[in-house]
Amino acid sequence: MKGIFIVLEGPDGSGTTKHTQLLAERMRREKYDVLLTAEPTEGAIGKEIRSLLHSQSMPPAEAVQLLFCADRAQHVQEVIEPALRSGKAVICDRYSLSTIIYGAATGVSAQWLKAVNKAFPEPDLTIITLPPADVCMERIRKRAVQDQFETELFQRRIYEGYKAVESPTALFVDTSGEKEEVAEYIWQQVHAHFEPISRESITNLHE
Repeated sequence: MKGIFIVLEGPDGSGTTKHTQLLAERMRREKYDVLLTAEPTEGAIGKEIRSLLHSQSMPPAEAVQLLFCADRAQHVQEVIEPALRSGKAVICDRYSLSTIIYGAATGVSAQWLKAVNKAFPEPDLTIITLPPADVCMERIRKRAVQDQFETELFQRRIYEGYKAVESPTALFVDTSGEKEEVAEYIWQQVHAHFEPISRESITNLHE
């Protein structure tokens, strides 16, 4: 049986990384076989992206987004698809929606970005972490190091991009509350979304 693919998305400072970790921990306690992963990856292309984001200058916006897509292509082929084929629950911190929203905010055609990313598998559920915008900015200001995408004006555009997402498989979550309460709410929503796919039918593949 094919596994399940969950992606957490949102503006910087919205809590995607923290809540991917908390969700993975909870699903493991519930006996799911979980693969926790993230983009940009720790591969060669992902490391190059991280270096660029903290450099003084950036390549053209289209080139940057193509680097994200190249990293994703390798990630999908070597990590995500094998895990899904083996029946795992894959939880990913950012994915193609980040490329589309961040790329569009830098002036790249959203339609072009969607076309480039069309070849990649769609998540079964996308959780968009979206606290009030001021909460995101306050969290970003507390960071010791900020990257090229973390200016306030740019982040406001990113926020509006996520806010405008419409998809039957997207769930918006306000992450401004206590992290334990938010994590519990996310788990309950995930459980309800995948209830037709019993946990046993996934975990039995690995027994």
